[in-house]
Amino acid sequence: MKLREAIELYIEARKSEGTPWVKGAQNLRALYRHVGDLPIDRIRVDQVVPILDGPLTAAATWYNKYGALRQFFRYWKVRNEIYRLPLPPPRRAPAQTFVPYVYSRTELRRLLVATGITQRDLNCVIDANTFRTLLLFLYGTGAMLGEAVQLERCDVDFRRRRITLTGCKTRRARELPIGPDLYDILLKYDRTHHQKATMRHSPFFLTKDGSQIKEGTANKTFRRVRKKAGVARNDGARYQPRMHDLRHTFAVHRLTAWFKHSVDMGRMIPALSAYMGQHDLGAAERYLRLTPGRFRAQLDKLSPKRGKRRWRDDAKLMKFLDSL
Repeated sequence: MKLREAIELYIEARKSEGTPWVKGAQNLRALYRHVGDLPIDRIRVDQVVPILDGPLTAAATWYNKYGALRQFFRYWKVRNEIYRLPLPPPRRAPAQTFVPYVYSRTELRRLLVATGITQRDLNCVIDANTFRTLLLFLYGTGAMLGEAVQLERCDVDFRRRRITLTGCKTRRARELPIGPDLYDILLKYDRTHHQKATMRHSPFFLTKDGSQIKEGTANKTFRRVRKKAGVARNDGARYQPRMHDLRHTFAVHRLTAWFKHSVDMGRMIPALSAYMGQHDLGAAERYLRLTPGRFRAQLDKLSPKRGKRRWRDDAKLMKFLDSL
């Protein structure tokens, strides 16, 4: 099999699983441009290395490229199209040093006010009410932006006060309860933006012309709103606060509120993970580390390198959480 055909077949297979896989596809096509349309069983390691070791390639970028190529070659190895992986030994995975931004409630209010100002512009694709409702939805549910923009009107059950989210990565759906404040906000938005009964399967969050909001458009709009609100990082981090950080803020604010009210964390940590579509211990621990500093010393003692074990597998962590 030739490389070009193998790449296109593989990309289609990934897309059929509901995975856009844009960056991975770019890496494979870069390989094709470099080596040409060779039979895939004749590709050599020395031909792949220049794709990985491009100029000014950061460690994280190298690792992401390597992972995409490894998945591709493994796919065809299992199907007996190749008998070895034409890849160099993997480098050590780069340390994850990125720290999500957690918005204060004051900053959230400033973002909502700024939305009303920036989105008055007639050239804006998203009106002020829609973007404000979208921000409150993300903060009130901890949903990912991709889940929010894919939400359809039929996914919001006002009678049962439930919403159904389809995961961006796994495509697995989960049903979440709607709190009373968010319920009122979504109901008001639905009544003002969805006038026709025939729009039941339309996107819930609409642009001014009635189409689905694109993630790129939402992120660009948020950057403009954030600057207007004067919300910025001052900790020397490379990245400024993002729209996705509303998800982290949701989790940290919930945990902080539970700490203050002495809620049984042994029960609530798993519930929060399930609510957010996460099931491993590492995800819950990441949010615990962003809560007030008095919990961090205890958590450090309970943090050996354990990969992605599930929260319920760690008796010491559960004992600690029960004692909070």
